Amino acid sequence: MMPRVIGITGGIASGKSTVLRLFGELGATTLSADDLAREVLAKGTEGYAEAVARFGESIVRPDGEIDRSALGAIVFSDESARQALNDITHPRIIAAMQRHIDGFRSSPPKPDSVLAVEIPLLIECGLEGIVDEVLLVVAEPETQVRRLTSRSSLTRQEALSRLAAQMPIDRKIEHADRVIHNEGSLEDLADIVRVVWDEILLL
Repeated sequence: MMPRVIGITGGIASGKSTVLRLFGELGATTLSADDLAREVLAKGTEGYAEAVARFGESIVRPDGEIDRSALGAIVFSDESARQALNDITHPRIIAAMQRHIDGFRSSPPKPDSVLAVEIPLLIECGLEGIVDEVLLVVAEPETQVRRLTSRSSLTRQEALSRLAAQMPIDRKIEHADRVIHNEGSLEDLADIVRVVWDEILLL
């Protein structure tokens, strides 16, 4: 099998990170755009300086790092603020991701060589071309709301607002090579990912 890059995407609280972790447990190399986003906004970087200049000191924690919750509260309630943050972070995240993918593709191929990359805005940013396959993780809106409110301090209305700010799932499905429906238990999801993994290895 030739080395393959699998782009994992989906809405908020759909289970993308869990799918990425399960791929890693099966043997894939893993990479998360959220981790890269933290890097590009880390204290001392250009992205950090631009974000603080744009959104103010209220997004800075006492230790000097970006308060992602405070920043999220701003950008999820204001489309222009969200676009401003995207303008700061997306070019840097995409460049870092491309470097990782290029390094993976140029390394000596190994049996079952798969790079699984979690990219929440893969479709919105038109990044289908940098991966070999788009794997979309979906969940019912009520499931997403329940997960969001149970794992964070968000109210139901705040969770609904974050869902409303995202691309409709039916539009995302049009761009997906595979769709994983994540409504069951972790064990159910692990079984689904195992089937997908086995199918990928046969390509």
